[in-house]
Amino acid sequence: MLWSLIKIVVFVILVAAAATGAAYLLDLEGGVRIAFAGIEVNLTPLNSVIALVLLVLAVWLFLRLAALVVAVLRFINGDETAISRYFDRNRERKGFQALSEGLLALASGEGRLAMAKAAKAERFLRKPELTNLLTAQAAEMSGDHKKAEQVYKRLLADDATRFVGVRGIMKQKLSAGDTDTALKLAQKAFAIKPRHGETQDILLKLQAEKHDWKGARETLSAKLKSGALPRDVHKRRDAVLALSEARDVMDEGKSIEAREAAIEANRLSPDLVPAACLAARSHIEKGKARLAARVLKKAWAVRPHPDLAAAFAEIAPDETPEVRLKRFAQLIKANPDHRESKLLQAELYIAAEDFPAARRALGDLAETAPDARVLTIMAAVERGEGASDAVVEGWLTRALAAPRGPQWVCDKCHNIHREWVPVCENCHSFDTLSWTTPPAPDVVAPTGAEMLPLIVGPRRDETPDEDSTAADVSEAEIVTPEADEADTDAREK
Repeated sequence: MLWSLIKIVVFVILVAAAATGAAYLLDLEGGVRIAFAGIEVNLTPLNSVIALVLLVLAVWLFLRLAALVVAVLRFINGDETAISRYFDRNRERKGFQALSEGLLALASGEGRLAMAKAAKAERFLRKPELTNLLTAQAAEMSGDHKKAEQVYKRLLADDATRFVGVRGIMKQKLSAGDTDTALKLAQKAFAIKPRHGETQDILLKLQAEKHDWKGARETLSAKLKSGALPRDVHKRRDAVLALSEARDVMDEGKSIEAREAAIEANRLSPDLVPAACLAARSHIEKGKARLAARVLKKAWAVRPHPDLAAAFAEIAPDETPEVRLKRFAQLIKANPDHRESKLLQAELYIAAEDFPAARRALGDLAETAPDARVLTIMAAVERGEGASDAVVEGWLTRALAAPRGPQWVCDKCHNIHREWVPVCENCHSFDTLSWTTPPAPDVVAPTGAEMLPLIVGPRRDETPDEDSTAADVSEAEIVTPEADEADTDAREK
């Protein structure tokens, strides 16, 4: 409201000033006399001012017309002018419109339409760094992998788009299963952008599949430096790579290097069960039984596992069951309430022929967690206490149908492995195996009862009396013919 009032007041003032000026010019005497080529013109003061204004306006129009003529001539000559800029802006608007429509078509899953829009955008924009990427992705969506690869190769010519081209071809090779070429391309992409998270993951996965443990450790360090990996996760995975390197060196027969690599893997991650076992066996070979026991106890305190118990038994393989029971008490003490500790203690009591103590050590596992190993141990306890064949066969029959218990299971695809490996054999994921119970209870796998002979030691040659119980009770010794036949049928199924 106030602004409108101000504008009205200003307009009135200007009109009043113009009227006052005109009246003043009318009152003036004299004028302007113009003589040119025999022509004489006399103008009053007011007419002189009007003529001056008209002359200025005519000069301005003449200059604008001259500029327009020059622009037309330059346009005809091919130079950039206002007219050419107008048409350029019009093409650019149409090009970006086609590009946006192509991106929407790509997001909607319309590959053919996206390719058509990309071609239209390229015709208007002439910016291949924008349209080539859209064309390549649209070709991939449409299933035209050959065209996509051709476009990605064109991107390699420009430094600004080289990484995109390498990454695109790398992913195509991965889809085709050409992991050798994909590894080389991943290394090139990593050299261009070492902080790119996806490239780091792909390169690490491919290096692990190819057993390039040294290169994988370098890639893992790069992930840590770029902040893409927490320090504790890096420490764990570095230990996995060091363990894998130790295994390969051991296969090559380089015992000293394997020993050092195993000890290094255990130092990086003491709770990594395979690393602890390998490091302990390395110490045993060097005659350092105390160091081996310390490594295994430390791992058992964090994550009890049958392999740790087997390695602990190798420290003194010729000891009697009573001595072994006493020595294993130090290991069990590190984590006494764990399920694995109870099972190990029960097996040791069975080896020492103390079957009531084995039953007490087992506790209520037969009711709360009845897997095949627990039920097999219960069958051994019943046989040792003199139970009838029907009772023993009942436990063994339950063991055949019971879950197999904890195993090495991939956290991603849930594939079960007989032993630990750094890379899943099914989905090829790195460091995804966990010692846990499989989600599917009907998977046939080792029951874990074969751990008992490892702890008990070799079988005795002498045959026990009918009234006495065998010191080395195992699943093979207590299986009756009927149960053995049932076990065979189950395994064949």
